[in-house]
This record gives sequence, structure tokens and C-alpha cells, in this order.
Amino acid sequence: MQLSIIVPVFNRPLEINDLLGSLSDQTDTDFEVLIVEDGSSDRCEPEVDVFKAKLNVKYIYKENSGPGQARNMGSELSTGDYLVFLDSDCVLPSHYVQTVKQSLSRDYSDAFGGPDRAKEDFTPLQRAINYSMTSFFTTGGIRGGGERLEKFHPRSFNMGYSREVYEKTGGFSAMRFGEDIDMSIRIIGLGFRTRLIREAYVYHKRRTDLRRFFKQVYNSGIARINLYRRHPHSLKMVHCAPAVFTLGVALITIMSLFVSPYFLLPLLFHAAFTLLDATLRNRSVLIGLLAVVASYVQLLGYGLGFIHASVLRIMFRHAEFSLFQRSFYN
Repeated sequence: MQLSIIVPVFNRPLEINDLLGSLSDQTDTDFEVLIVEDGSSDRCEPEVDVFKAKLNVKYIYKENSGPGQARNMGSELSTGDYLVFLDSDCVLPSHYVQTVKQSLSRDYSDAFGGPDRAKEDFTPLQRAINYSMTSFFTTGGIRGGGERLEKFHPRSFNMGYSREVYEKTGGFSAMRFGEDIDMSIRIIGLGFRTRLIREAYVYHKRRTDLRRFFKQVYNSGIARINLYRRHPHSLKMVHCAPAVFTLGVALITIMSLFVSPYFLLPLLFHAAFTLLDATLRNRSVLIGLLAVVASYVQLLGYGLGFIHASVLRIMFRHAEFSLFQRSFYN
């Protein structure tokens, strides 16, 4: 099985250096890498050139059109029979490629996804955001190594599919956000098999701050409604939970201000459980405190985006949209 690893990048040369460094340390070195520069002003070609003696790596530049279209260009120019997509802010454990190949050889699937983790040397905020994106108290745990829906939907930060899948689906859509979930839905709809490879995890740095994180998750909330309009069967109760939480926070805040401060107790209990869980998982009170903040940014940002899109797209029948267009690589 020949793997082609495809990475879209936008103004992140240092990230590409770290990712290529981890690829050069793989125990299985039989793969190609395609770095697709999506209209960056700060290009990573010099970083790619450094690794050409160690890796079978190609550098491709294109005008900016978003990560989905960059992945499609990489797919067109690749030679492998199985395509693997990574985000530029990921680094890989040395066994990643070997794990993917061995797992697919034992139990082949047309598409796969893997979870993300935080390394010990990540900043406290990076580890806190990683917690908020994978915790049961925020996402229900559906991103943390298992998806509790009827079919597994790979995400593009760590995702692969066969050449046949690419040819029959046409690759990623032009959606700016949610294009990976749209792709997974179409893969499953065509009868292809998807699955999770738990040991094919990546270390996801998420080089961001809380402001950009809010923009990212706000757009994720909008994207969920855009996906619902494209694929009505795709919306599940768990996807509505952040919106319900956001409305609940608003109601609790109003009641605590005008009736009794005791109405804040449910939020305090939720924050306390989150603090305890994040502290124990990361063995750090600081990360636990930051995780509470990141979790509320994640829940409220996603919930507000979901509500915003529900009003415009479902109630008023507006066309597909997203906000914060410049943040779709964050």
C-alpha cells in the first residue's frame, strides 16, 4: 500500500518544519508527502527544501481557496493508492505510518480517521484547548477517540481514504468550514466503509489563542447547520447540546441577576467537574483552570454559531454562509 500524505498550509512555515521533522522519524519510510501552500504570503518552501534529502516530499503553490480545495489539488498530483490528510499544526508519533498500514492490511476500510492528543511539551493553553475539544463535558467525547454515532466520521486533521473514494466523490467540497464532515457523510452515503484507528493518533498543537479559538468554534456551529441543509439526516441531538447549553447559560444568568444567585449553582457544579477532570487528566491545576475557560469558549462559541445559523438558514432560508473567513486554518 502506497501512502500519499497531503498537508494544506497557510502562513505556517514553522509548523511545517515540525511536521516534516516527525515524518522523517517514521519507522516506515515508504510514503510520499505533498505540501500544498494555499496562497500564503509567508511561504514554507525553504522548510520543505531542507527535508528533500530525507523525505519524498513535493512542494505545491496555489492561489488561496481554502483547505478543502488544497487537499484536492494534492490528491490530483499524488501517486499513492491511499491518501492521508493532516493539518499543518500536527506532529506524528514515530509509529504513525506503520500503524496505519498494518491496521488497514489487517482490517481494510475505504476511509479512516484517528484521534488527536496533546504532548507534554505543549503550552498549558494548547493542552487546555485540546481537553475542551475532546472532553465528555464539552463534546460528549465524540472527538476524543471514539464517535458515539452510528457511523464513524473522520475529521481532516487526521483522515485518510482510498484513491477509489477520491475518484467517486470528487474529493472535498468548496465549503470553507465543515468540509471534512461533508466529505465523511458523502463517503458513507456511497456505501464505503469508515472506521477509527485508535493508535493512529496525532499530536495536535492548535496554535491559537482564545479569541481565534472562539472564531473557529463559532464557524463550526454555523457549519453544522450548513451540513444539515445539505444532509438533513446528519443532525443528531448531541450536535444541538452546545446551543441548549448556551441558551441555558443565558437563562441562568438572567435568573441569578433578577431572582436569586443560587440559580448559578448548576454552572458552578459543571465548572467544578470540568476543573477536577481536566486537572487530574493533565496533572496540573493551571491547565485545569484554563480548561474551564476553554471549555466555556468552545461551548458558547459553537452554540452561538449554531443558533445564528439556525435563525438565518432555517427560519429565514438564507444561503450557505460562514463568518471570520480568514480563520479557516486556525
